[in-house]
Amino acid sequence: MNWKTITKAGLAVTLSTTLLLGCSSSKDRLIMVTSADYKPYEFHDTSSGEDKIVGFDIELAQLIAKELNIKIEVKDMDFNGLIPALQSKRADLIMSGMTPTPERQKSVDFSDIYYESKNTIIFKKNNSLTTSDSLAGKKVGVQLGSIQEKEAKKMKGVQVVSINKVPEIIQELKAGRIDAAIIENTISEGYTTNNPELAFTELKNSEPTGSAIAFPKGSPYVKDFNRVIKKLKDSGKMDELVKKWFQNS
Repeated sequence: MNWKTITKAGLAVTLSTTLLLGCSSSKDRLIMVTSADYKPYEFHDTSSGEDKIVGFDIELAQLIAKELNIKIEVKDMDFNGLIPALQSKRADLIMSGMTPTPERQKSVDFSDIYYESKNTIIFKKNNSLTTSDSLAGKKVGVQLGSIQEKEAKKMKGVQVVSINKVPEIIQELKAGRIDAAIIENTISEGYTTNNPELAFTELKNSEPTGSAIAFPKGSPYVKDFNRVIKKLKDSGKMDELVKKWFQNS
C-alpha cells in the first residue's frame, strides 16, 4: 500500500448513507475534515486501484451518518488546518483521532470520547529512549498541532521538531534526523510492525487522552452524535469496530 506518498490536496470522498433516525437539524449533508495520515484512524488505501480514505474514524462516521439519515462528505487536509476549517465554516465536523484538550475546547465543541488511547515514545531499538527523562537533549518528532506536540513541549530539555504528517516523522526517525518521536500507541504499533528496527514504549501523560468529534462552537449536531455514540457503545458495535481496526489491522 502506497498511501504515505499520495497527494492530499483537494481530495474528497463522499460517504452515502440512508435509513433510521432523523437528525434534529434540517441539513442533510455535513462536511467532515480529517488528516488521512493516521492509520488505522484514517489513511489512504489504493489496493483496489482507486484512492480511498478508509479507517476506524471513516467507518464510524458512516455508521453515525446512517443512524442519523444524513450524508457525510470527507475532505483531507493537514492536521493543523482542521480546527481553522471549522472556524471558517468550511467544515461541519472533525474526525481525526483528535483529543478534546482544554485548549481546543476554547475553540470548538466536542462530542463524548469514543475511543481511549495512550501516547508512546517510538525510537530505534539501539537507542533505548524509553522514558521522558531519556529524551532530554534529544530531537523528538511530533505531528504539528497534535496533543503529542503539546506533551513534548512540557518535557525539560527536549528539542521538539514539529512535522505535518506522521509518515514524514517516521522517515525522519529512520534517517536519523530525529532521535525519537511521540505518537499514539495504536499508530506506533503499526509502524513498529512494519519497521522491525523501531520499537516503542508507553509514555505517562500529564492529562487524559482519547478521541472525540469536534464541531464548531454552538453546533446543533453534538447531541445527536453523542446519542449515536452511546447507542453504538451499548450495542457492542463500537467494540466490534475497535477490534476490526486496532486489533486486526
